[in-house]
Amino acid sequence: MKIVAIVQARMGSTRLPNKVMKEICGRPMIGILLDRLSKSKQISKIILATSLDKKNAPLKHFVNECGFEVFQGSEDNVLERFYKAAEIDKPDAIVRITGDCPLVDADLVDLVIEKFKRDKVDYTSNIEPPSFPDGLDIEVFKFSALQKAYEKAKDIFDLEHVTPFIRKNISFTKSNFSNPIDLSSLRWTVDELSDFDVAKAIFEYYQPNLYFNWESVYELYKMKPEIFIQNEHLIRNQGANMGKGQKLWKRAKQIIPGGNMLLSKRSEMFLPDHWPSYFSKAKGCKVWDLDGRELIDMSIMGIGTNTLGYGHPEIDEAVSKTIQNGNMSTLNCPEEVYLAEKLIELHPWAEMVRFARSGGEANAIAIRIARAASGRDKVAICGYHGWHDWYLSANLTEDDGLSGHLLPGLSPNGVPNNLRGTVFPFNYNQIEELEKLVTEHQIGVIKMEVSRNKGPEDGFLQKVREIATKNHIVLIFDECTSGFRQTFGGLHKLYGVEPDMAMFGKAMGNGYAITATIGRRSVMEAAQSTFISSTFWTERIGPTAGLKTIEVMEKLKSWDIITRVGESIKESWVKLAQKYNLTLSTWGLPALAGFTIESKDSLAYKTYITQEMLKLGYLASNSVYVCIDHTPEIVSGYFDRLEPIFSTISECESGRDIFTLLEGPVCHSGFKRLN
Repeated sequence: MKIVAIVQARMGSTRLPNKVMKEICGRPMIGILLDRLSKSKQISKIILATSLDKKNAPLKHFVNECGFEVFQGSEDNVLERFYKAAEIDKPDAIVRITGDCPLVDADLVDLVIEKFKRDKVDYTSNIEPPSFPDGLDIEVFKFSALQKAYEKAKDIFDLEHVTPFIRKNISFTKSNFSNPIDLSSLRWTVDELSDFDVAKAIFEYYQPNLYFNWESVYELYKMKPEIFIQNEHLIRNQGANMGKGQKLWKRAKQIIPGGNMLLSKRSEMFLPDHWPSYFSKAKGCKVWDLDGRELIDMSIMGIGTNTLGYGHPEIDEAVSKTIQNGNMSTLNCPEEVYLAEKLIELHPWAEMVRFARSGGEANAIAIRIARAASGRDKVAICGYHGWHDWYLSANLTEDDGLSGHLLPGLSPNGVPNNLRGTVFPFNYNQIEELEKLVTEHQIGVIKMEVSRNKGPEDGFLQKVREIATKNHIVLIFDECTSGFRQTFGGLHKLYGVEPDMAMFGKAMGNGYAITATIGRRSVMEAAQSTFISSTFWTERIGPTAGLKTIEVMEKLKSWDIITRVGESIKESWVKLAQKYNLTLSTWGLPALAGFTIESKDSLAYKTYITQEMLKLGYLASNSVYVCIDHTPEIVSGYFDRLEPIFSTISECESGRDIFTLLEGPVCHSGFKRLN
């Protein structure tokens, strides 16, 4: 019987790139695997099957130099790649080994082949069910079975993983080679960096001998368990059930602190083990993940940046023209002047403008200018205002000052201790708290959100304005989130209260980076008495996008559209909760709508909603940041799918265990809701 071993390997591993060429004892891991596998007495030939991606050129060169044949085929259709590699020799049977198994044992391979021959079946493995350590996986099957799978398999999962079609199809005869003791919980494969460290430690222990058997590794495990502890937390075959986005997220967390640049976009905030994490395309209110799956975004729409939907054609066209004409130059872009004039036109109380590209920057700019203008350092704050030192310094006090405004227990590590006592939080609608701060401290600046979840009560904003005016305090409204969402410009226009300064961001560029700090001339000119400057605040895309976004908003009256849709969504959540006897509270501006099921299992319910809605093709949890593409049909479809989930949650409130329904950990809690 002619038996060929085909080893799958490529350089573009999602979780641990280039792992097959990472060196162990001075030799690339793939070389060790091939050397060990070549000791088999049953295999007549070994072929490495990799993809045509140019990243695999070093792998192909090395394996060829080692004297082994290399076949290159499809990157994504691994079944096709595997079949085409086998088709060259048309062997009687094929042994499938993956490149992440450097501890492959040739004697064990031969035992599985012998069982395959003895049982006279189409497919034999030691993984159905697994009883050997992960990393010793061996599959043997007839070429004719592989050919049938290649011709008939259509499911994407089957095409990506070679043998699932054979394993689940009852027309193929199968057998399994089992170990007397179930050791399937042990992990000797290499998918992640901690796996590689374990494998490296094993080989270093036995070097220069590279041909020790798997039983020797098991003895080492019993003798020195500390070698194996690094990857014990990883789950067997987790990668086979993970999408490309989930794999990339695990990879990102190895090289990017926290995994990404924004807390609110971390997978753990939604669905820790199953969130798709990354997108390949976005249009309207739809997002496509890295696996090409189309998802309707009934969630946070770019963290509230895209009220006109993703990829609005007029805005993208304006930006494209800017790119064609050049984004940066020694000279300044004229669009920043036009955009400044437009913002002043919308807010006649303001006379000057400074631009930046993120909300945190705009907040820092505003504070610097306001402190310079007032001549006083101390700031009273209410709400969320970014990540900079000036703001986090509120948590240098012992009472965790920002716990009601940001996240409880947030550490101010890295914030200079000499900023202690410069920032003082007060709660929204609690005017007496602000009065007390002004009385006890030399407050020079009041910075606050106009509204986040509840509107002002008992003339709260007017009273804040009076306090600021009476005490010569600079009043700043942080409208980075609320601006252009319920009014054409700042939300403060709705309440008839004018600040001394205001900031805008998020919605103002419909997904392109642009933020603005506007203010009265008497305050803003203080910017010239300090230093505020940055190269990329002068690029052209942001102002171009801002101008066109405001133009489209004005034409469509987008703030009215998204407010109406948001109000209807809130009302529908309440009705759904009433139908299923759930205690539910809603919060947020209408276009930044959210709900909480009031229960000790609130976070678990949020996780369950996200889990089940994702299966149905929705990015959804307990909030919807509305855009103009959230049509009645889209919203209706969302509620049709949400209703049975609410029904199940109702059962859980009556005694059913929600945690038995979760397929992974509970999501993390997010920012505090401000009353």
